[in-house]
Amino acid sequence: MAYVVYLCLFGLILGLAAVASNPSPYFAALGLVLVAAAGCGVLASFGGSFLSLILFLIYLGGMLVVFAYSAALAADPFPESWGNESVLGFMVLYIIMVVIGGFVFWDGSSLELDLLGGNSEMSVLWGDASGVGLIYSCGGWLLVLGGWILFLTLFVVLELTCELAI
Repeated sequence: MAYVVYLCLFGLILGLAAVASNPSPYFAALGLVLVAAAGCGVLASFGGSFLSLILFLIYLGGMLVVFAYSAALAADPFPESWGNESVLGFMVLYIIMVVIGGFVFWDGSSLELDLLGGNSEMSVLWGDASGVGLIYSCGGWLLVLGGWILFLTLFVVLELTCELAI
């Protein structure tokens, strides 16, 4: 299980370097999706599977709106990809900086992970699954309001995109 967490953390760092080094909104949005997936993978590995799923779905909905808006405003017919020399150079530079920062701030302790699923307590419900009832009872109107705002924002972005395309 620790290998999955390490793989997700590596994907998180790689995605953050991809977002920071890429000037094109197309590839930067793909890097943000990689970062969201890796972060939710880490969260799910530590026992927050429902929270991870909800955050990933909400984040992808927001990213759809942001990607449509930035793609409509960016009129670049040949965007720079991750294979270009400047983008790849900056990516390698950022990853080297993260590795050096990790060595500087590492205190010498071991890298063992204490996962929440590994405890010996017998429990019927996980902590994140028991919060589902509270989301729909106390905060249900906030979920509906947030969904309505995202739906309205999608139509605003589509209207802006159609205006620029004509």
